[in-house]
Amino acid sequence: MRKVIVINNVTLDGVMQAPARPDEDARDGFAHGGWASAYDDPDKHRIMAEGRSRPTELLLGRRTYQDFFKVWPSRKDNPYTQVLNNTQKYVASRTHQGPLWQNSTLLQGDAADAVASLKQDDGADLVVLGSGELVQSLLERDLVDGFRLLIHPIVLGSGRRMFAEHSALARYKLDRTACTSKGVIIATYERS
Repeated sequence: MRKVIVINNVTLDGVMQAPARPDEDARDGFAHGGWASAYDDPDKHRIMAEGRSRPTELLLGRRTYQDFFKVWPSRKDNPYTQVLNNTQKYVASRTHQGPLWQNSTLLQGDAADAVASLKQDDGADLVVLGSGELVQSLLERDLVDGFRLLIHPIVLGSGRRMFAEHSALARYKLDRTACTSKGVIIATYERS
C-alpha cells in the first residue's frame, strides 16, 4: 500500500500560503508572498535532497499544479526540471481545463475518494507539495501518512494555514529532525 506524505513550508503560526514568490498566491489580499526565500541556504537544500532516494509520485491540487506547470517545464538550467518532467503527477481538480504537463493524470470525481483508491495500489509513495485545500481534504478523511515540514522562524499573523478545524484526529511520531543555519527546522513525522 502506498503512503501519502505531505511536504510543505510553514510558518510558526501555521501559514503555508505563497512561500516561494510574491506573486505565487495573493488570495484574500495576502501580502507576504515569498516569505520562505529569506531562509534558503545550502543546509536546507542538502537536507531536503537526502530524502529523495526513494521513488515517489506527486499529488497536487489544481492551483499548485497550474503554478508548477507555468514555471517548471521552461526552466532549462535547473536540475529539478528533468525530475519534475519525468515524475508521474496526479492532479486533484474538478475545474482544470487546458493541456496537461507530461506524465500527468487528472483525478476523476472527489479528490479524497480518488486518493484513497490510489493508496490501495502498489507503487511509489504519493508526495503532496503545497496544495493546501487538497491537504485539508485528505486530513479530513485521515489519508495523510506522514509530514515533512519545513518550519520557518517567522510569524505572519495572516494567510492560509495548513491545518483546519475539520481535520480528523491523527497521531504522528517524530521520525527525525534537522535544523538549518538560518533556523528552519525540518521535521519528519510518521503515523504512530
